[in-house]
Amino acid sequence: MDSLGPTLRALRQASGRTVASVAADAGLSVPYIANLENGRGNPTTGALARLAGALGTELRVSFGEGAEEAPLPVPPSLVRVGRSERFRRVAAEIGADPADVVAALAAVGRVVDAGEQDWWRVLDAMVLVARHPV
Repeated sequence: MDSLGPTLRALRQASGRTVASVAADAGLSVPYIANLENGRGNPTTGALARLAGALGTELRVSFGEGAEEAPLPVPPSLVRVGRSERFRRVAAEIGADPADVVAALAAVGRVVDAGEQDWWRVLDAMVLVARHPV
C-alpha cells in the first residue's frame, strides 16, 4: 500500500493526464484521487479497478515477494512533452501506447538530465527508426 500513491501519480503523469481528467473517466472525485496520490485514504478494490481502467491499465494485486516496483517518476519536462498533441501523433506514428513511450523515456530520465528539447530529439529519432527499419 505504501507504493500506491507514487504508482498512481506515475501512471497518471506517464499518460499525460490531469487528476481531473482521470477522476472524470473513473467516476471518482478529484480530492479522492489527490488524497490517494498523497498516501491518504483507504480505496476499495472497485475504486482501484476504475482508476486502472481510466489510466488504461489493469489492476493487479500481489501478495508476498515478487511484487513489482512502482513505475519510475516522470521528469517534469517529460510530463510537459507527454501532454502535447505532437507527442500523441508521434506515439501513434511509431505504433506505441503513449503511456509506454513516457515510461520508457522516464527510464532514460533516470540516468540523464534531459529537457523538453532533448525529449523531442529522442522522439524524432524513434520516428526515423520506425520509418526506416533495418
